Order: sequence, then structure tokens, then C-alpha cells
Amino acid sequence: MVFLGTNGFDVYRLLKSARTLILLLGGCSIAGQALPQTRELGGSGELLDGVAAIVDSGVVLRSELALRLDVVIANLREAQRQAPAEQRRPLPPISVVESQVLDQLILRQIQLQRAERFGIVVSDEMLNRAISRIAEDNGLTLEQMPATMAAEGIDYAMFRQETREQLILDQLLQREVIARISVAPREMEQCLARSASTLAEDVDYNISHILVGLSTTATREQADAARAEVEEIYSQLGNGADFAQLAIEHSDGQGALEGGSLGWRKGSQLPTFFADAIISMSAGDVSEPIQSGSGLHIVRLNETRGAQPVIIDQIRVRHILMAPNEILDDAAIAQRLRGIREQVLAGDDFGAIAQALSEDPVSAAENGDLGWVGPGDFVPEFEQVLAGLETGELSEPFRTRFGWHIAEVTDRRVYDTTEELKEQRCAEQIRASKLEEQQELWLRQIRDQAFVERRI
Repeated sequence: MVFLGTNGFDVYRLLKSARTLILLLGGCSIAGQALPQTRELGGSGELLDGVAAIVDSGVVLRSELALRLDVVIANLREAQRQAPAEQRRPLPPISVVESQVLDQLILRQIQLQRAERFGIVVSDEMLNRAISRIAEDNGLTLEQMPATMAAEGIDYAMFRQETREQLILDQLLQREVIARISVAPREMEQCLARSASTLAEDVDYNISHILVGLSTTATREQADAARAEVEEIYSQLGNGADFAQLAIEHSDGQGALEGGSLGWRKGSQLPTFFADAIISMSAGDVSEPIQSGSGLHIVRLNETRGAQPVIIDQIRVRHILMAPNEILDDAAIAQRLRGIREQVLAGDDFGAIAQALSEDPVSAAENGDLGWVGPGDFVPEFEQVLAGLETGELSEPFRTRFGWHIAEVTDRRVYDTTEELKEQRCAEQIRASKLEEQQELWLRQIRDQAFVERRI
């Protein structure tokens, strides 16, 4: 199902403008300045590029180093210019910056070679989708990107290559690091507990309470009497007695005459012993007696606002995907899927055909099943077709950016995703907290395993 998702790589969120892109991806616009400084003259008088470092079976060129070095220095100067005067510091020596930039390029070359060995590639289609997303972030279309970047002095071909390499590195990181970060059950429990505590602080609570006061100097007999009274009140509430009336009759709290009402309170403004109880309560629930320094309390949660369950309409979908190729064009693929549709309608097994013919390897292994999905899980053109299907209805062949499909909605449900979203958010937070350290360890490991010869 991954191929249909609308969520992209992190590069989409990082690269927000054409100018930022080029600063991050290579500094193409200053190539004319950098190359004459880093090439040597050959016997014929032509400029020859030099080698800055040998990395296993590849090299880092001096021209590549010069391009990156110019970009980094420009960024350092810009950051210094924007900083308050009292925070400005002298730039580090150029030799130090150059050494660090070369280290980065060496590490990038190691990763790219490793990705190649694993067979990680980014197709033109994937690359175009990535650049389209970047273009959309800047209010442009994919077709407008080359002219817009040229006007900024940016080499579009180099930009595409740098973007392709970054997507490859993203996939390598996913395979080598992120996929191997585990989330222990105890870590999940602790995160969910913290999440509940944080949620309580953000929610507004309308609460009432009954207080049976108890002095810190109370005798044993007085304490027993207070406990007996609060237990009797709690018992009456369990039998349906009116909370407000019991508060008026028994509560020693300041809001007794208002039926024990404390009104709306932010979770962060609640006493800790209230908050701990309220987190797990629903509207209308009454807590068991709670003891504090001022006495014994019974809390009623009247209403909450600010944290609603996440209820969504979900559908279960299965599909068969076929993409045009050098032999079969769009018309031929569409015709082939029409034939398959007729076979299924005549009684042939959808799952068996999906396993044999679908070009979506993930869903094909599941008989074409994409599982339960909600709004936004698919690209718009796919969702538009699904929205027009009845349960059990098999679509006509239709085109998306991924190829041609026939699809069927096999079931529908209304689903509360609140808990799943909490667990998903916690898993992401835990992995993110481990990612930097694990990535550093992995980079150090592959760097130590590589053959590197620096030439400068």
C-alpha cells in the first residue's frame, strides 16, 4: 500500500524554496566561480578536474568539494550577518571548514555506493513525484520548475540529480537504521502514560466535588468518622442519588451551595490528586474517595472539551495494478484490465488474479487487499473512484499516476482511531529519540569499513 500513500519523504518538508534547495543540495549557481579554482591544466591546456578523495570504488572531485565549500561558507556568513552583533564570532579557518565538508562528501559517497550494492534506485516517476511536491510547496507545477530555477541561476539537471541522491539516501536510512529501531513494550507504556498526562493539561474539565473536611490534627475517631461519612456518600451516589443535593447537604467545600460545582478548569490548573483521577474518567463518572491534606474528596466529571475521539469512516479496499511499459501502452493495459474485470464478474477469484498479475507487490501478496483505510490515505484520483463505488462493486479500469487499476470496496465501518493514533505517535516519538544516536553509530561503522584516501 505504500506506493499509493500521499505522505512523502522528509525531504519534502525540508526543502521549502528553490533558493533553500540549492543551498542544501549543491550550490549550482556558483559553479562558474568554483571550477577555475579547483581544476588543473593538462598538457593540451585544457582544465582537468582533480581528485579530493578516493572512496572505495568512487571518488570525490575537487570541483564537487569547491561547490559545497562555497555554499557552506556563504551560509556561515549569512548566519553571522543575521545574528545580533554581540553574538557574532569570527568564522573558523577555511582549512577547518574544508576538511569537514570533505568528510561529509566522503560519507555521502560511502552511503551512495552502499545503496547501489543493495539495489536501491529512484525511478524517474518517483523523482518527478518528489519534485512535484516541492513545486506545489512553492505554488508551482512540475513543468514550471526548470524555468523558475533557471531564473534563480540554478542548474535544474543538477538539482534533479541531487534530489534523486537524497531520496536514495532516505531509503537507505530507512532500511539500515530506522527499520531496525525497536520500541520496547515498557517504552510504549511510559510514553502513553506521559501522553495521557500531557493530554490532561490541555483539556478543559467541568467538575464538581464533595469534600468531607478533616483536620491534620484529627483524632483516630474523627478520621474514622470522616471515612465512614464519605463511604456512605459514595454508596448513595452509586445508588443514583443526586450529586448536587449531596454536596449541598454534606460538602465542606466552598462550592457546596452550588452543588459542589468547581466550573471549568484547565487540566494544568487542577490539583494533582484530582488530575490523576480525572484522566481515566468519562463524563458523568464519579471517583472513589480521594484523600488529601484537607480531607476526603469525591469528584464528579461533568463534561470535557478540547480532546475529542478521532472517529473516521474507513473502507476496506482491494485492487489490481498494471502499469504501461515498452510493450503495452495505456490503451492495451486498460483493455487487459477490462478483460480481467469480466473474468472476476464471471466468477474467477479476484485474489488469485491479483497475486499473479498485480504490479503492486505489497497488496498482491495479500490477494490485492489494501486493508482498512481512511480519508487521505490514497492519492486523490484513487479516492475519487472509491467514493463512487458501492460496497462489493468492482470499478471499471481507471488511471492514476501509478498506472491502471481496477478496485473494489469490500467493506465499510466507522472506526475510533484515537488509541491507534496515540500509539502511532508514541512509536514515532520513541524512534525519533533513538534515531540520531543510532544513525551516528551506523555512519561511524560504515565509515570505518570503507577504504578512504584523502588527497588534500
